[in-house]
Amino acid sequence: MQRTAPLIGLAPGRHITLLAPFVSSTSPGGFSPWPYRPGLFFGWTAPADESGGTAYDVCPATRAAAAQHLLSMTQPLTPADYLKKILTARVYDVAVESDLEPARNLSRRLHNKVLLKREDQQPVFSFKLRGAYNKMAQLTPEQLQRGVICASAGNHAQGVAMSAHKLGTRAVIVMPTTTPQLKVDAVRALGGDVVLHGDSYSDAYGHAVHLQQEQGLTFVHPFDDPDVIAGQGTIAMEILRQLQKLGSTRLDAVFVAIGGGGLVSGVANYIKAVRPEIKVIGVQMNDSDAMMQSVQAGNRVTLPDVGLFSDGTAVKLVGEETFRIASGLVDEFMTVDTDAVCAAIKDVFVDTRSIVEPAGALAVAAIKQYVATHKTKGETYAAILCGANMNFDRLRFVAERAEVGEEREALLAVTIPEERGSFRRFCEVIGGLPGGPRNVTEFNYRISDAARAHVFVGLTAHGKGESEKLARNFTRHGFEALDLTHDELAKEHLRHLVGGHSALAQDERLLRFVFPERPGALLKFLSLMQPTWNISLFHYRNQGADYGRILVGLQVPPEDAAAFDAFLATLGYPHVEETLNPAYQLFLQAPRGDAKK
Repeated sequence: MQRTAPLIGLAPGRHITLLAPFVSSTSPGGFSPWPYRPGLFFGWTAPADESGGTAYDVCPATRAAAAQHLLSMTQPLTPADYLKKILTARVYDVAVESDLEPARNLSRRLHNKVLLKREDQQPVFSFKLRGAYNKMAQLTPEQLQRGVICASAGNHAQGVAMSAHKLGTRAVIVMPTTTPQLKVDAVRALGGDVVLHGDSYSDAYGHAVHLQQEQGLTFVHPFDDPDVIAGQGTIAMEILRQLQKLGSTRLDAVFVAIGGGGLVSGVANYIKAVRPEIKVIGVQMNDSDAMMQSVQAGNRVTLPDVGLFSDGTAVKLVGEETFRIASGLVDEFMTVDTDAVCAAIKDVFVDTRSIVEPAGALAVAAIKQYVATHKTKGETYAAILCGANMNFDRLRFVAERAEVGEEREALLAVTIPEERGSFRRFCEVIGGLPGGPRNVTEFNYRISDAARAHVFVGLTAHGKGESEKLARNFTRHGFEALDLTHDELAKEHLRHLVGGHSALAQDERLLRFVFPERPGALLKFLSLMQPTWNISLFHYRNQGADYGRILVGLQVPPEDAAAFDAFLATLGYPHVEETLNPAYQLFLQAPRGDAKK
């Protein structure tokens, strides 16, 4: 038999003939991937003696050389080591040098210069291609023949799949079941063998290690590998070089999204080796902040669960090597929330006409938060837009939450007396609010009480903190108001649940209207109504079109049918009556036989 022989502490005077050295990340016995230089496991094989032990004595010179080599592999890499690896990284066989461009609109708003590093321009719409290819380009022909495996939430998977295609090797990709279908389909289109397993990256990683050992594949770690880290570090190299083309080398801070920590580790190593005065600020979601918690605790912390909105950074446990680097080189860590990220996606779109994924907008959200906290002016910040693999069906949620994240929409619960003219008076108060006319972005109401009406209303706002002022203004005019702008229950659920059966909604007729999105459209509707008719249901949400779709319930006595038809004709708004719609009768219509209260 043959077994791996340690080459330290050998007895002098005995010699063996060493067999060929091996380089592997899948040695017999089940070796887990580990970030030793250069990211692989080194060893030698020697014959066993008759007792079953290994006959492994070598000459002193061989013993000393072996000991020095193994020691060099276990010592942590220094920033100087990483600088050399970054400068010699092989990424441009597949990756492009992405643009560094000013975000002019955002810069004007923040009174600081904001630069966007456009990693969303990569062939796989993410920076991950860099590290994956740099790692795989250094594998031996034997390793490439066996194939590679990785675990990824999507972007690293696409990088590995494309790199495998370029290098002519097989790639097995283990992805969490929560991965957006867009990314799964993209990996398959690039030729990757997709295996879906677990709810997070950490779950997928564990399964990938099992498959790696079972099939003898080479593991390509998404972040905890020096060659992967070096590949990502080429982004920082490009940023510093591109600054000169923009007319100024000033850069006060680089903001970097953190999942497992590979990107921030590569960027921090290069920045601190070349321009140590530049701050490196790591950014995480407030529900996926494993790196921040780990640095604060002084050891790696495993999160029990992670938020999935920013699936590209949803990591429960950061890497050992990335933790070591981030702890020593990253100047500051920040967290941002979902609404702030949605607003940042919109900011990026306004400046670039491109849509990034949530992870790609983390850095922009952090810059806005940093400026607001530190009250800076005239500084220069770079944000790495690290990915753009956004599911299209998520855009509705992003658009809805972006205005709240920027606090350009105030959400309020307003109580109105159930009396004639109160609804119109409420609309007049909206028209006279301080700061000029407001657009009504949402209006939900269902009659439920004979004395009071509770209305869920959304209004355009002019900046942070204004929603509280609007609530106080309504209260001063006799309409009790509650600010719901930061209430998650209201934003996620209650706004969609205003409605239901009401025993008070007798003689109700339900109509869908198309209102023009212009000032005065609702007041025209209210002015033409007969005073004896009562609004029992109202549902409206601005969807960004030039017209609004509105659902209205009106209590119209049967004897007023002719007058109601005349009202609709005079109004002139396109409409469809839904009183006989089975869905209305099941979920909204007043129960039959109930007396009007």
